[in-house]
Amino acid sequence: MDSTCRDLAKCMAKKEVHAHCHSTESHAPPIQSTQRFTDSPTHQPTLILHSLSPDSVATVANKTMQMDSSSDEEDDRHNLIEQNDRKPPTPPSTAAAFHIEDVSSRFGRFNFRLRKSYIIIILALLLVLLFYSITDLRSLFSTSSLKFNSLTDRMKESELHAIYLLRQQQLALLTAWNRSFQSNSSNPNQLEDLKSALFKQISLNREIQQVLLNPHSTGNLVEPEFDFGNASLSGMNYDRCRTVDQNLSQRRIIEWNPKDGKFLLAICVSGQMSNHLICLEKHMFFAALLNRVLVIPSSKVDFQYDRVVDIDHINKCLGKKVVVSFEEFSNVKKGHLHIDKFLCYFSQPQPCYLDDERLKKLSSLGLSMSKPVAVWDEDTRTPKRKTVQDVLSKFSHDDDVMAIGDVFFADVEREWVMQPGGPIAHKCKTLIEPNRLILLTAQRFVQTFLGRNFIALHFRRHGFLKFCNAKKPSCFYPIPQAADCILRVVERTDAPVIYLSTDAAESETGLLQSLVVLNDRSVPLVKRPARNWAEKWDALLYRHGIEEDSQVEAMLDKTICAMSSVFIGAPGSTFTEDILRLRKDWGSASLCDEYLCQGEEPNVVAENE
Repeated sequence: MDSTCRDLAKCMAKKEVHAHCHSTESHAPPIQSTQRFTDSPTHQPTLILHSLSPDSVATVANKTMQMDSSSDEEDDRHNLIEQNDRKPPTPPSTAAAFHIEDVSSRFGRFNFRLRKSYIIIILALLLVLLFYSITDLRSLFSTSSLKFNSLTDRMKESELHAIYLLRQQQLALLTAWNRSFQSNSSNPNQLEDLKSALFKQISLNREIQQVLLNPHSTGNLVEPEFDFGNASLSGMNYDRCRTVDQNLSQRRIIEWNPKDGKFLLAICVSGQMSNHLICLEKHMFFAALLNRVLVIPSSKVDFQYDRVVDIDHINKCLGKKVVVSFEEFSNVKKGHLHIDKFLCYFSQPQPCYLDDERLKKLSSLGLSMSKPVAVWDEDTRTPKRKTVQDVLSKFSHDDDVMAIGDVFFADVEREWVMQPGGPIAHKCKTLIEPNRLILLTAQRFVQTFLGRNFIALHFRRHGFLKFCNAKKPSCFYPIPQAADCILRVVERTDAPVIYLSTDAAESETGLLQSLVVLNDRSVPLVKRPARNWAEKWDALLYRHGIEEDSQVEAMLDKTICAMSSVFIGAPGSTFTEDILRLRKDWGSASLCDEYLCQGEEPNVVAENE
């Protein structure tokens, strides 16, 4: 039993040493050291030792070896050397060695996993930082590139625009240069045209400078290296077609103070309504000189003046009763209508420019009269200039009722009569102005179709060919020549639309419209349209039943033309002259107002019959 225990202890000690050495070298998987002894069931100590811990087994082996050290020392040494020389296929291991190695490997794997997580997190953070850094750089470069491209585009656009403006400036200067040689030196508008052209080109030059500076400006500020300043025009805004200063403070006027019971009957028989209004205006001057109340002609022998002229307006402007209708005059005289003195300004071609038919119409009013008498030898075709003293010396009489024949052609104190506001002192702009209904209708038409800036053209054609060709030079122009003249005025005014007052046929106005083209843009010619119930601009005329009166329509045309920025009139037309009178009195007359093709002759004139 003792020898068995000793042998077993020796074997266990040897195997433990061998297992320990082998485990430190190879870390092979442990195998239970007692497997070789379990084949024999008779070896009970194997079971006991197998249950012991490695430390206990070593203690038992040491004690046993000490007890038999003397007898078996050589054998043990021999056995140990022999066993060390052998290399078993699988190194043995104990449970304790397996446990220690497993814990160490777990801690190693845990530390490795922890370090790996840290590395992954750090790499992720580095990637995020790198991504944003690259994005910022890209945006920085893209922004810089965008700014550079934007500046380049702006500079290119500005340069192209500047080239276009320079081209326009060149053409305008060439046009002004050519016209300075072609124009008639006696034309009073030539200097104004030249001033206007120069001012426009100076303004255009400043615009070109501004266009070129736009890419180098921020807001309203220009970069200092590009701020060269501008030549100043002292704040002047030169308007070629500005309104004319009428110098109303220097008007030469007379007071109209009628004497009680003293009347002057106006006789107007020449031409159409425009002629009659001019005749009426001159009769007012005569009445003021003679201190008489003016009697407006009856509608039975003349036009119905109160439809087109505001009669009450005249009395309000003077603050007294200076004008009465024929009906009022008849009521004052209570039916006893008699002309005490019937004087004629013209003796040729017939006294008072009256024929027998006209005299009969006057008599039909219940008027009794003496025979008309001419105060001097005067021909309507060649009137002589007269003064106030001439008139007073021939027409001053103490009779209650006096009549003076047609004075349309009379040339009395022309500058005095034609001055703005007329020769008579009053508190209004003008004494003879359109009826209130016509005035409001004209304002509504302008607001509806034309706007503030428009040109008005009186284009007289019907019956004008023969009339003009009888004059030297003729005043009847071919349509293409007329279109060129109109375009010159359009260039001065920059007006977008033209109001056309005409009696021309559609064939003529259609051709004119096709030729009035400026810078590849057709300038519309606007005429008053036919009645349309959807339009309300002419409702006042229809409401008062005067919409179809030809004289009302004529006065409406005059009023619209008088409201224009610039007016082009028909030379030799009294319709045009009445418009010019209104514009002058209203203060709307422009420096660009002129007669059609003023200063030119027709490029072709037909022969007379």
